[in-house]
Amino acid sequence: MHKKRYTFETEEFDRLEDLPQKEQDLLKKASEAREHAYAPYSKFKVGAAVLLENQEVVIGSNQENASFPSGLCAERVAVFQAGARFPGVAIQSIAIVAALEKSSSGNPAAPCGNCRQSIFEYENKQNKPITMLLMGGNGRVIKCKAIADLLPLAFGSDFLG
Repeated sequence: MHKKRYTFETEEFDRLEDLPQKEQDLLKKASEAREHAYAPYSKFKVGAAVLLENQEVVIGSNQENASFPSGLCAERVAVFQAGARFPGVAIQSIAIVAALEKSSSGNPAAPCGNCRQSIFEYENKQNKPITMLLMGGNGRVIKCKAIADLLPLAFGSDFLG
């Protein structure tokens, strides 16, 4: 039997102002995108902002539907839009701001499994890590160096031959 332990490191910041200005700006854009979320059922609004290598920023917000599987998370809205609008341009980082509607409390929320897998696909395709910036309503930020850290043993194209 072989045992292997998977570990990763995060950086945590108590305040947005403790981050470099470029990352603050990206989180602010994600926060603005969150205001346009359509979340009448869960009341959990999420905004995402993707920074591309060409310095373009693409935003997304969660869009719910009464038929719950039909909605789409903010992260996938932003990442898929970036892929459609700027094909071949690598994603440097993605900022995600999530909290209950009209709430300033709450810790940072990590992307759901579907979003992790979707972001992993882009990270794998571009062969470069995508930095993750996660912020909740309380202003605390968690920074991960790559989505692969949040999705160990990810299902990738290598499984398909």
